[in-house]
Order: sequence, then structure tokens, then C-alpha cells
Amino acid sequence: MSRLIKMGLAAALECLKSGNVDIPGAIITGTALGSIGDSGAFLKLITESDEENLSPTHFIQSTHNAVSAQIALTLKCHGYNQTYVHKGISFESALLDGVLYLKEGNTGGVLVGGTDEITDISFVILNRLGVIRRDPVSNLDLFKGKTRGTIEGEGAAFFLLSEKESMDNMAELVSGYTFYNPESHLEIEGEISSFLMRNALELKDIDLVITGKSGDAVNDRIYLLLAGSYFRGNPLANYKHLCGDYPTSSSFALWLACIILSGREVPPVIIEGGYQLSRPDKILIYNHYYNKYHSLMLVSTYKGVP
Repeated sequence: MSRLIKMGLAAALECLKSGNVDIPGAIITGTALGSIGDSGAFLKLITESDEENLSPTHFIQSTHNAVSAQIALTLKCHGYNQTYVHKGISFESALLDGVLYLKEGNTGGVLVGGTDEITDISFVILNRLGVIRRDPVSNLDLFKGKTRGTIEGEGAAFFLLSEKESMDNMAELVSGYTFYNPESHLEIEGEISSFLMRNALELKDIDLVITGKSGDAVNDRIYLLLAGSYFRGNPLANYKHLCGDYPTSSSFALWLACIILSGREVPPVIIEGGYQLSRPDKILIYNHYYNKYHSLMLVSTYKGVP
């Protein structure tokens, strides 16, 4: 198995174990780049062997649905299996499909995850493009200063969605929404306000806002504008200094929100501005990918938990 498949399979199995589920009703993943390690290895073999006598292993594992397929093979799960490749909203697309699957009356739970990896080749390319900081930087100092670039990351996070009432539920996914290429931060504010209104909420009802601030001066401009205006009265938190920046990093943010809501405690390392926050009830996650793909996820404490 490639490293990405190992990460995805391990995270999926751990998720199912925590949820006391042997085989889910559906497996849905989101990935922007797929197994780029195997893709690079396959292209290298093509060049070195002059397109002859190629092993199919790297090609098979390079397809974007390799993680979902390997999970299904391992579990002997013959249910619905889907992979979404929608750049910066790949995970959000998988999450939406999982919710729709449950809304159709299907049972058995839905395993939803987001996976992406970094390789030596992708690191060199992103470094040349200025996406990654060229000078060494501590992740805890990532938001100090205004420079170009961030720290690249990778990860695999999986969630078990269910409509069943259970005391084992960590949190409630209230709603999710994506929008594309807004013209200004004012349009973003309008999208967020409309999203909250559809859920019968106001911004003052949100206890914590987790943003996708990455330390990159260009991409963080939107977050800084919102922090100084629209989110001015809300406690803010960051997460990309813990996992790095990658297309499906919002899956890490959702995992972090679930951990916070289930434990009712906010790690000081993520809080911005010196807020003292405890026992949050509603968390809003806002992330954008190069100011093109914007996503919102609203998570709250599970109502069955006292």
C-alpha cells in the first residue's frame, strides 16, 4: 500500500472502532490530489522503461478512489462507495453526499473522510511557486509576521455519520455550505449571514469560529478583514498550524471541532487574541482554498449529552 492508502485505511478503521461499527452502510471520501506519490512513481516507470513492461500496481493505487476501494476491500463492504475530487471542497462534497445518503432513509451509518498527501516532488513544485515558506519556521510562529507562503501538510480524517440517537455521538453536524469565487469580503459576509439565517441563528449565537488561516499573507487577507469587522465580537481559532495546509484540511478542522464539543474544552494553542473560552456549544468552521472555494460547516454539542 502507498502511504496515503495506509493513512486513510488506518483512520477509517479507527473511526469505525470508536463508533462500534463493523461495516458501514456507505463509504465516501474526498481528495483533491489523490495518491500523487503513486502517480509520480508510475510516470517515472513509464520514462525509465520506455513505456514497456510496466507494473500495474502504481497505476492502480494512483487513482483517486484507491482509498475508498481499499477500505471496502478490507471490510468486505459492498455498499455505496464514492470519491469526490472537487479541489478545495472535496471533503465538503463527500460530507454533503453522506448527509443526502442518510436523508434518503438509508441505514447502517456512513463513513466519510478527507485524505491528501504531500510528496518530495509536490513539495519542490509548491516551494518553487511560493506556496510553501522557503525559510524554516516553527508551526507555533506561523502567524507571526506577514510573509508569503505557509507550511504544507497532509492528513486523513474520517467520521461516522448517523441519524440514530446515541449517547456515543460526539457532536451534531447542523449544516454545511459551499460557495465559489466571491468578489469581495462583503459578499463573503453576506453568504455567512444567509447561512446562519437558514439555520435560525445569528452570529452572536456562535461560541467559536474556526478559520482556515494559514500564515500566508495573501490567502489570510480575507480572514484578517473578517476578523476586524464581521467576526470582531467572536472568539477566533486557527488550526492549520497544527496540520499544515492542504486541500482537504477542513476535515481536520471538523475533527477538532468534534473533539472540542465532546470534551467541552478548547485547547489554548488554537485560540487567537487571548480569549478565555470554555464549554462552547456551537462552532462555525470557515475555510477557503485560494479564495476560490469557500466552505462553511456548523457543528453543535449533541443534544443527548447533558
